[in-house]
Amino acid sequence: MSLVYIIAGEPSGDLLASRLMSALTAKSPDIKFAGMGGETMAALGFESLFDISEISVMGILEVIPKLPLVMKRLKQVVADIEAKRPDVIVTVDSWGFVRQVLSRLKKAGVTTPKIHYVAPQVWAWKKGRAKTVAQLTDKLMTLLPYEPPYFEKYGLECVFTGHPLIENTVNLSDDYQSFRKKYGIPENATLISVLPGSRNSEIKRLIPVFKQVIGKLSKTYPDLFLVIPSVAAIADKVRAAFADVGVPHCIVLGQFERYSAFKSGSFALAASGTVSLELAAYKTPHIIAYRFGYVTNKILKYHAGTKYANLINILADKFVIPEFVLENCREDLITPTTLDLMKNSDKATAQTDEAFNYLMQLKPADAMPSAKAADVVLACIRSENK
Repeated sequence: MSLVYIIAGEPSGDLLASRLMSALTAKSPDIKFAGMGGETMAALGFESLFDISEISVMGILEVIPKLPLVMKRLKQVVADIEAKRPDVIVTVDSWGFVRQVLSRLKKAGVTTPKIHYVAPQVWAWKKGRAKTVAQLTDKLMTLLPYEPPYFEKYGLECVFTGHPLIENTVNLSDDYQSFRKKYGIPENATLISVLPGSRNSEIKRLIPVFKQVIGKLSKTYPDLFLVIPSVAAIADKVRAAFADVGVPHCIVLGQFERYSAFKSGSFALAASGTVSLELAAYKTPHIIAYRFGYVTNKILKYHAGTKYANLINILADKFVIPEFVLENCREDLITPTTLDLMKNSDKATAQTDEAFNYLMQLKPADAMPSAKAADVVLACIRSENK
């Protein structure tokens, strides 16, 4: 029996790690897991060391109030690894937290093989991180085909495993009416998904903007109905924030309900991030938006190394998905674009078809992404146990 220690510090990493867990279990049924993760991993029986929502925060100034708790959790994770002595450590995304864990493990002389899953976006921000990743990890699994060279030049072994979200396209039936019936959604309602993020800082800044947009949309679409996918850790806050939105709506939890909403609806307003790839996988037309606090917005505006925030747009090197980030995250900019896509089915279809085609670039030629990532982890365990 082998023990895989997984560190997934936010919902997007939780989703990727859950896919990896399923693939590992399929290939090696006696494998065991420990570490930290979210609700999608928990649905597979994973017991997290603590609630990862405690440390899930974005922004330069936004992280400061969380530092004491983050430091406490860092010590807890390192101590747990030293006590459990796993066969391999797999860290998933969340490089800010992960880097601190790996640094402490290195200082403590922990020699357990360390695989990092999801390369930090060094091509967009803080290129120096590539060298640090190489110093602290033994292997890197990348989601994007062009990422390995950024790290290989520092001697780090890299494998392009692809993005597991492309696997979403085979996991759902076409019974959309049962979803609408379950949540009391009128059969002919104009249904849109609203996804303001999974962190407290995200919902605080994005929900007010999205509510303004929804208010304008409801004037054109009086039959508007909102489905708001969320995660358990923040669902009550999201529910309270939308209580006065003035439009019929429901909160849904869980991966299946989330994807059912995408397939059942006609449009989505989404926070920038992995969710855009999920929407692309289900061919749901959408826009993305994102903002930080004033200071962080200003810093990122002048120091970001890419023209785009959205991964589909980065792959395409053009705006396939409309994005409204930093100071452009405003109702008066978002609403006209949203209405244009909702009113013009040809434009919406062109967006979803093009986005899906770029998404398929994230599939390696020789295997499905989760299976390939599992093979990398299992090969590492076998090598270590020789």
